[in-house]
Amino acid sequence: MEIRVSTKHGDLPDTVQQTIKQKVQKLPKFFDRVTGIEVLVDLEKTQSPKVEVKVSAEETDDFFAADNGSNVVAATDSVVQKLERQLRKHKEKITGHRGKSIKNVEIE
Repeated sequence: MEIRVSTKHGDLPDTVQQTIKQKVQKLPKFFDRVTGIEVLVDLEKTQSPKVEVKVSAEETDDFFAADNGSNVVAATDSVVQKLERQLRKHKEKITGHRGKSIKNVEIE
């Protein structure tokens, strides 16, 4: 799985980039078919940087979330929570339809 972190309107220190990568690396545990993660950090507004994350997965559309925060790490936390919900919901939707047992129904 490939994780890319890119920035607009500025640069991020390596430590912040590593922190972002560690946080988004947890996303595949919610949906196994994740193939790539792209993180875009927009530093145009220094008081509230914007973080956008796009998660690519097999056999489904991409998942996307964005948010502003007081700093890059806070915005990343918020975006990761949003994506966790999206991935869980999608996985439940896929697996929820399988494995339902048919109750004993008498046919006359």
